[in-house]
Amino acid sequence: MEKKRILVVDDEPDVTDLVAYHMGAKGFHVETVNDATASIAKARNYQPDLIILDIMMPHLSGMQICRILRADSRLAKVPILFLTAKAEPHDRIEGLKPGADDYVGKPFSPKELVLRAESILRRVAGPKESTSARLRIGDILLDSETHRVILRGVALELTATEFKLLRLMMERQGRVQTREHLLLNVWNYSTEIETRTVDTHVRRLREKPGPEARWIETIRGVGYRIADKKISA
Repeated sequence: MEKKRILVVDDEPDVTDLVAYHMGAKGFHVETVNDATASIAKARNYQPDLIILDIMMPHLSGMQICRILRADSRLAKVPILFLTAKAEPHDRIEGLKPGADDYVGKPFSPKELVLRAESILRRVAGPKESTSARLRIGDILLDSETHRVILRGVALELTATEFKLLRLMMERQGRVQTREHLLLNVWNYSTEIETRTVDTHVRRLREKPGPEARWIETIRGVGYRIADKKISA
């Protein structure tokens, strides 16, 4: 089996060396970049399966890099894990808005970082499920085999996490999905603070399909669901 490729971007060589050592020990192929301005070209050439990205860097912040990557058709779906000293709850929410998939604060546990990386790569690969490969709500068509979401003939640019989140809710149309349940089944972990992660991703997901976002209902104090019947415009 081909090794998964991980790109680590941080202006501190000690950090990139530490991450590379532990990821390499787990069988990943790792490349590192200490110059933020060189990270975009490196990502385009390397085509990683996962990017571990610092936020606070000179010349170009991790937030800016994330937005650039999400606008690049070749890299838009590559999962991004922020690794940064900005680790307060509100920092996590802000960090997820540009399109990151997860967030680990410094100082960090290398073991936790490896587990988070493995978790992201597992959900990108997707489970071996017997559910229908094609799901539809309104004008939204989700095709698991091609990993595409089509709205009236146009493909929506979703991150891997947004795709899995939408697929899970579509598979369980009409049933309320609690934030904790979504964390467990989409992110593969659950904590009190991280429930805000769900809200951020759902908000970001709703921005993609325009009026068809009305299918995604908020159940106050509980979670979310896909409406179980046709909604009037």
